[in-house]
Amino acid sequence: MNVPESAFSDPAAVSGYAERTARLVPGLRDLHRMTALLLAERAPAEARVLVLGAGGGLELKVLAEAQPRWRFDGVDPSAEMLQLARAALGPLAARVDWHEGYIDTAPPGPFAAAACLLTLHFLPEDERRRTVAEVHRRLRPGAPFVVAHHSVPDGAARARWLARNAAFAAASSVPQAQAVAGAQALQQRLPLLTPDTDATILREAGFADVELFYAGLTFKGWVGRKA
Repeated sequence: MNVPESAFSDPAAVSGYAERTARLVPGLRDLHRMTALLLAERAPAEARVLVLGAGGGLELKVLAEAQPRWRFDGVDPSAEMLQLARAALGPLAARVDWHEGYIDTAPPGPFAAAACLLTLHFLPEDERRRTVAEVHRRLRPGAPFVVAHHSVPDGAARARWLARNAAFAAASSVPQAQAVAGAQALQQRLPLLTPDTDATILREAGFADVELFYAGLTFKGWVGRKA
């Protein structure tokens, strides 16, 4: 998946995940709140929701607090990150069925909604397409799907946006050298796609009404529904 295993298995890295992510992702808490609102537009008051990349539990906690009658299936390949999610949710964890693995580990559904935040940018394009198609297959007709991840233009614009991302990290108290190294790692290790390609992947998987709802420097977020 082109991401260092230590990022999601090393105890020190895992324990600092929430604080580190909040520094690096513009408007992280608001992204989670927007996700809850967008899913609730189409999901019923009692719904089963798939959360792919659920490790850490940040979005799960916001969703569970916003919708007390939703139940969740949380999927993540890192046992350590799933444990962190359980701890973050506290009593709310009883409303989550946990699955260690990737999309093929997720139950067949059908789910009333799905979300995948800060995850798809780890996947090469072919695997990203397959994963989105597998999410689509597990949803009810009309069910909403929310995604958000790194998505940046090609060419010279890519370097410019990654530099802006590093500047944001530095302004959020990340040491300057670490912020610059992080931006370089994004370029070297992640199979970054353009916003046009990311939106096309959703449409070609069968999602309709695909709309951009969030843009925070290198991060972009879309919502669509199963046609």
